[in-house]
Amino acid sequence: MKHLYHSYQDTVAFFTSLAQHHPQQVRVETIGETWEKRDIILVTISGDISTADQKPALFYTGTIHAREYVGIELAIAFAQHIIEGIYYDPRILEAFERSTLYMVPCANPDGLEYSRNHFSFWRKNRRENADGSIGVDLNRNFPVGFKKSNAPSSNIYSGPHPFSEPETLALKEFVETHENITIALDYHSQGNVFFPAHDFRHENTIDTTDMNILCANMAEQIRKISGREYGIHQGKPPASLISGSGREFYYSRGIIGTVVEVGSQNISDYLNTMTEHISEHIPALLAALKEVPNYAKNNPLNRPEAFQLISVSSAEVQLCWESVSLAEDTYFEIYRSTKYKAPCSRSSLLAVTKSLSYTDTCLESSRLYYYRIRTVNRSRGLKSPFAPLLRVMTTPGRDELAKILHPIAAETGYLGENSKDNKSHFGRNSLFTGIDTTKGECIALITFPLGTMPDNAIIRSVRLNLYPINRVSATIEKYGEWNVHLIDIADNLDIYDFPAVKGAPKITTVGRPTKSQHLTQGIWRNFTFSHQECTCFEQQLSKGNSVSFLLVGPSSLLPWRDSQMMQWDIGYGDFGYGLEFRPHLEIVYTQPTAKLEIAATRVQSTSAEAQYQSRLLSGFEPDGQRIYGFFDFSLDGLPDFSRTIIESAHVELSQKQVQVSAKDVRFHLEMIESISEPDGPSLKAREVIQKIDHEISSQELSQHNLQQLPLDTYSINMLEQTWQAGERVVFAVVASSAKRIVKNDLVEWYTDKEGNGPKLVLNLLNKRRFPVAAVSQLQINPNNDVLKLSWENPTDPDFRGVVVVKNAFRIPKSPYDGQKLYGGQDNYTTDKFGSDDVEKYYAVFSYDSVPNYSESVWLHYDFNKTTD
Repeated sequence: MKHLYHSYQDTVAFFTSLAQHHPQQVRVETIGETWEKRDIILVTISGDISTADQKPALFYTGTIHAREYVGIELAIAFAQHIIEGIYYDPRILEAFERSTLYMVPCANPDGLEYSRNHFSFWRKNRRENADGSIGVDLNRNFPVGFKKSNAPSSNIYSGPHPFSEPETLALKEFVETHENITIALDYHSQGNVFFPAHDFRHENTIDTTDMNILCANMAEQIRKISGREYGIHQGKPPASLISGSGREFYYSRGIIGTVVEVGSQNISDYLNTMTEHISEHIPALLAALKEVPNYAKNNPLNRPEAFQLISVSSAEVQLCWESVSLAEDTYFEIYRSTKYKAPCSRSSLLAVTKSLSYTDTCLESSRLYYYRIRTVNRSRGLKSPFAPLLRVMTTPGRDELAKILHPIAAETGYLGENSKDNKSHFGRNSLFTGIDTTKGECIALITFPLGTMPDNAIIRSVRLNLYPINRVSATIEKYGEWNVHLIDIADNLDIYDFPAVKGAPKITTVGRPTKSQHLTQGIWRNFTFSHQECTCFEQQLSKGNSVSFLLVGPSSLLPWRDSQMMQWDIGYGDFGYGLEFRPHLEIVYTQPTAKLEIAATRVQSTSAEAQYQSRLLSGFEPDGQRIYGFFDFSLDGLPDFSRTIIESAHVELSQKQVQVSAKDVRFHLEMIESISEPDGPSLKAREVIQKIDHEISSQELSQHNLQQLPLDTYSINMLEQTWQAGERVVFAVVASSAKRIVKNDLVEWYTDKEGNGPKLVLNLLNKRRFPVAAVSQLQINPNNDVLKLSWENPTDPDFRGVVVVKNAFRIPKSPYDGQKLYGGQDNYTTDKFGSDDVEKYYAVFSYDSVPNYSESVWLHYDFNKTTD
């Protein structure tokens, strides 16, 4: 198999030949020498090699770990692709017109050759250590986060000191002498995931959004080629971050950097999967090259500032921002997606505008949206870095309520077929699902409490969200799938017993399965319920206080394979990443409404010359004069406005006598401003608030005695305003015709005195309109090396809890705009994963059962000053 892969000598020969045949585009130079005296080559590719070092550049490194052959193979294939297309492919021409590519195809030549010829699984270089062992892990030998090790024989031995190895020293010296490098990609295997750089503080940085988008745009190119989905995962607590990596060194020098973990094995099947991985990464690399100029140090475009939420409703989001880049040919690109770490491409481009604000419409209620914005200069062909991500959830619709449920820790965990103590996994360990030769088959039980859900809830939508934290152990390409089942857990079932839980009755399978090539790391996986699955969930509400899901993966392995295992975050215990990453159910529901019928208070009709007291007429008199019907309703008998929503409304009219001959005569209803003394002139000059859309035709009059006229959304809003103001709602019933003159076409409608008079029929939903009061006395204090926040909760009986979020860039105006630290009824929390040397904003939102959220109560934490 190994002869399919290039030796280091083959690689050097390939690039040397490339430079000889294309001297205007390719240059090969030596930047150092290994322990075994091999030259470390650096390849430069540019549209014009004479100006290559004057252009912003992408720095590519491959095979710093000896057994990870994909780095060197992709470098060769990418260079070949560029040279073949640089004379005609517009994508390549555009990229290299403004950018340069630097490549170290193999950063560990000695280790590569040892792996190829002696021990395939070799990882380190070939230094002779003092204790007689061999090798240093070159990706632990850089200075940022360097950890000195006393175990030279370890596979991750970091070396005696940073840059102790000639290979890493060569990379250091090249990068330090090339300030034009803006993006660095370090290619590894395995895991099908991007690992953006971090600064060891577990806090978002100003360029976190940029790195996530760079990776997402590359991942989108991969998906377009092969259908494979790549994850994106920056280090999150409490995970131990990789120390001494080249990625962090590049990032410390102001370079946007990421590790790219390719494939599901270190040395994959060349013909079956390695060629596929190479093919899918070539367009991804071109996408990265396209971004190189935008991160140049001399880019005059600044990222938009103060990107902020103005307001949010069930269907609209208003945004604003500031900018110092307001030249005539400068504008802004706004991107919107429903997924975190989503690509910013044509498909997600929401708007192009020169304004400093934007209103996004036609949104779905109770849905998370992610907004990104950057500045663009048309004449320069440049774009700025992105403003920090803005996350907003729309509010529930008029007749909706929403819940986000988190699992019961003691009833959530994984069960291993071979485990002797499955109970120990619950509430603290990751959710392992799939199979390996050690654990056997593994399944996960996830149980959610239903105590806060009403038994009579009518489910509109449900979404189960799971956060994948590691897919490295899923080693078989395109094999198996992961499913979620809604299951029936009997009262006497032992939830820690693997066969019992696996055999629990399955009510329904939820959402679509996740195939192995779609497993990601660091990107939420959503299982969206169909209508039928929502019905099954709804039925569970009356059966118990909880609902359980079974997460399963493949239950068998291919020959000679030892693992196909996926790991999901539980959000609890020593191994969980915290509240923000817990599994959760997003539920949108409504409840049965109460029907209320209101009889008309006043009824009257009038024409220009006559009035008809206590009669309701509409149409045309014998002389052609129009007759207007008038009636109103008192709203004094409605429930408390602050706790009641009009879910729907209609007006009922019953015809007593019909005298209509013309087919084109129609009768319609208008909501009008109040008239103290209705007469012909005043009704003719009436001020119409809204014309009710439904019109009654002569055919309908002949077919139905009872006419029901539904109020549209605007009319219901105006009805509620009238109700809140304590006024009567007034309607006019008016006839119209396409003919200029109509005579003696008339309808008389019943009035209350005769029975079946005009009625206003309301369907009322018990739902609080306004949020409870905000918290008070918010303060922050250091407490045992963590930051502790405390506050006083409101005393309103409808108070259900608070949400605490932090944001390093702006005051959170939404409980979703930032990292969620706490949700519940306590009056304190700690930022246990945060860093006390990072300036940020903390905000607390109180909420009720709808939920309606209060305005944010916030404070500014600045470690250099006292808090505001």
